[in-house]
Amino acid sequence: MHVSITSTTIRGKSYHYKLLRETYVDPQGKVQKRTLASLNALDDRAIELLRGHLAGQTFVTADQAFRIDSSRIHGPVLAVLRAFEHLGIPRLISSTASRQRDLVCAMIAARIIQPHAKLATTRWWNTTTLAEHYAVADAEVEELYEAMDWLFRRQHRIQGKLAKRLLADADLVLYDLTSTWFEGATCDLARFGYSRDRKRGRQQLNLGLLCDRLGRPVSVSVHPGNVSDAKTLMDEVRRLKQQFSLERVVLVGDRGMMVQAHIDALRRHHHFDWITAIRSGTIRKLQRGGFIDPDDRASLVEMTHPDFPGERLLVCRNAALARRRAHRREELLQATESALGEIRDAVGRNTLQGADRIGIRVGERISRHRMKKHFTCEITDRSFTFRRNRQSILAEQALDGLYVIRTSLSKRQASAADCVRGYKSLCAVERAFRTLKTTHLQVHPIHHRLTDRVIAHLFLCMLAYHVEWHMREAWRPITFADTELRDEAPGGDPVAPARRSASAERKAHTGLLEDGTAAHSFDTLMQYLATITRNRCRVEGTGVTFDTTTQPDSLQDTALSLLDDIRKLARKSE
Repeated sequence: MHVSITSTTIRGKSYHYKLLRETYVDPQGKVQKRTLASLNALDDRAIELLRGHLAGQTFVTADQAFRIDSSRIHGPVLAVLRAFEHLGIPRLISSTASRQRDLVCAMIAARIIQPHAKLATTRWWNTTTLAEHYAVADAEVEELYEAMDWLFRRQHRIQGKLAKRLLADADLVLYDLTSTWFEGATCDLARFGYSRDRKRGRQQLNLGLLCDRLGRPVSVSVHPGNVSDAKTLMDEVRRLKQQFSLERVVLVGDRGMMVQAHIDALRRHHHFDWITAIRSGTIRKLQRGGFIDPDDRASLVEMTHPDFPGERLLVCRNAALARRRAHRREELLQATESALGEIRDAVGRNTLQGADRIGIRVGERISRHRMKKHFTCEITDRSFTFRRNRQSILAEQALDGLYVIRTSLSKRQASAADCVRGYKSLCAVERAFRTLKTTHLQVHPIHHRLTDRVIAHLFLCMLAYHVEWHMREAWRPITFADTELRDEAPGGDPVAPARRSASAERKAHTGLLEDGTAAHSFDTLMQYLATITRNRCRVEGTGVTFDTTTQPDSLQDTALSLLDDIRKLARKSE
């Protein structure tokens, strides 16, 4: 039997016939053919299978032919490695290839994809193609610690390379400090101090981050947990001058960071300009002196003052912020009144007596919402009354939405609006801290014992954020991020709160992009990329193995293609 396909043309129209035919020899000894069945209903693939069967071929199902021995996550690894390539991360770590460089690069990538403790990392990365790419599948935790020691010794050199890429003389440099808690009791830097994470009873480390104007980290510094913000500033100034060889930059820091003594030092010895803000007590002093008009509702007013020689003061009024603060204060006042009312009722029922006992109870409740300054209380052994301190409330209300920026920059160097935008750019450092500590990279808790390894761990996290920052920027078109925010018109009101563009609002409300596909966050996009796997297959009955990789769908292909924009983002900002 065989398959016969013939064609004929009748009145200009072609006809194709697929027939199952048999060849035989008739009684007269002649070779004849006869049709057994019509195969016109079968498609070409079925015809080929039938031909193969008639030719004696044996067909089996896919699971009978080979099996999948293992599957490794490949998509997120592919994305991070592409970002590494465009940012030149391996050469940033070391210009010479080595086992230590591979381990460090693998740890940075692992921190972005799935942050773990170092021991867990050595187990986890074998479930991905990351260990295969860097040939670190056999790495033990002690080898990772040795690579961290190697990285610690290279930290200054690497940060110098980053500064050369991202910073130049007269650039805006952002600096801020945060804290994180420490697990253990042996690190020399761990101290009991103020915890910004409200981890009471835990020793703290202070983490300083120096960034360029866009919020890209350049260097990280680690300080004892009981060191105040202001005491760390001059170390960063010396780093800018001595390590990064910058003669003149504009340093941006918050009001608690740049105290008067440091500003004097910047002016006398380092010739750096600065942008910062003044404290609320000084603002009240300026109001009482008549330099700030409480009835003036202009959003931005420039002035000078004899207490700030050679500086410009920029008085900013944010009406939206004033409304939020007034609303929040009223909520806290009412909550405090409710708590104090319970104490007053208890005293009235004689279930709480004695001035000492009443005072202790009042002290606990009135301090809970930090509203003590706004209440006047009278306590005796058998009575308790309270009322709002209207004078205190009105004095604070006058400062709602009001802040004053001070800068050494002249009008020729920067306009008032540019100075305000420069100060508000500190939010980029705060965003870096949120990513490092809470949303993704999970820098804490810190388990390392040795000081050098604690610093190396934080440096690894900083390098991971440097890569992730560029990935997030490249993925703005397919995530909920605002694609128009980066190109904010310079003529807009710098004091008014930033607003999302119409396209970003649509993405937030509908969860969809312009083309109707789903919008993602950074995390969900990385998880979706994880459906791209590399599978190790084995041919049954033989020792032959081969790898096959999941074909990316349109969204995954777009996400990987967008990462090519990192090469453009990585250049110095103009």
